[in-house]
Amino acid sequence: MSKGEIARHIQPEEKKIISSSGIDISEDMRSATFLQKDSSVVFSRSLSDDVEIMNIHDALKELPDIKNYYGQAFKSLNRDYPLDTEGGYFIRVKKGKTVELPIQACLFLKSQGFQQKVHNIIVVEEGARVYLITGCSASEAAHEGFHLGISEFFVKKDAYLNFTMIHSWREDVSVKPMSISLVEEGASFISNYISLRPVKEITMYPTTVLNGSDARARYNSLILSHPDSFHDIGSRVILKGRNTQAEIIARSVSLGGRVINRGHIKAENKDVTGHLECRGLILSEQGIIHAIPEMETNYRDVNLSHEAAIGKISKDEIEYLCSRGFTAEEAQSIIVRGFMDVDILGLPDMLRQEIDKLENDMLKGSF
Repeated sequence: MSKGEIARHIQPEEKKIISSSGIDISEDMRSATFLQKDSSVVFSRSLSDDVEIMNIHDALKELPDIKNYYGQAFKSLNRDYPLDTEGGYFIRVKKGKTVELPIQACLFLKSQGFQQKVHNIIVVEEGARVYLITGCSASEAAHEGFHLGISEFFVKKDAYLNFTMIHSWREDVSVKPMSISLVEEGASFISNYISLRPVKEITMYPTTVLNGSDARARYNSLILSHPDSFHDIGSRVILKGRNTQAEIIARSVSLGGRVINRGHIKAENKDVTGHLECRGLILSEQGIIHAIPEMETNYRDVNLSHEAAIGKISKDEIEYLCSRGFTAEEAQSIIVRGFMDVDILGLPDMLRQEIDKLENDMLKGSF
């Protein structure tokens, strides 16, 4: 099959919506692609010998060792998870391999009232490096839909995973991602979350466990909350190994929606470092941003810190930009654009430029 084959599985009216969640339909800048509509996996293939990608249920049948991963991240923390899932993806990057082009996966709600429930497993083997983009979106017909995404990440010794999840939902869709990441010695896990379109409700509190010494984790989130939208977004990192490091960075803008930013860093060993940072802008009197930082330790020899700031755009900033020829709406958009800085995501230039353009297009339509 040639590149761009995924386009044959996407209706014309779906292309713009799916692209708005970071999916490259041409596949020119991707190493592997997965697409699921409602409960049906309609496309899955890898363009790289270093990447396995397939329907999770096929993986469980064809790859015996996958049973050693399925549900294990949740069991390691004694957490329950729903078993009645349909579809989802399995992705594995082979030992010692660096995958230059990102992998992409799209989970798409197509039908009215559909409840999509998926289970995903991502394994980055020892010494491997990869970028993964998951784009979640809903069609114009998917009124009152629901999405449950269960994800388990296994980042092996000295491996690197940069995971970016982009949500592009509808104003009447409810969403509940659940994820646990297990990170081994010397490995790094970066999780980026972007939500810029209206949604009814998103509730998520992913957890990363740094099991090995010198492991690192970072959570970044960029949230634009529209009127009648509710975001309850959190991140938790458990520092188990010696000399582990964690950082949680949140940027939230309320246009009238309600945002709860939660962050929890727990030190379970000595000589660990953690930092929480939450910043918010409220652009409407109806908007609410609630920051809840939490730090926990039983040890003295740790370095944990947090900072939070919530405010509004300065009148002087608006007036200055208006004096330079911008309208008030354009001035507001420029300020928010600078506040929602994609540079915090730690992406390579090619991918950063893609996300930067996507964010710019979304923000233009919000003011």
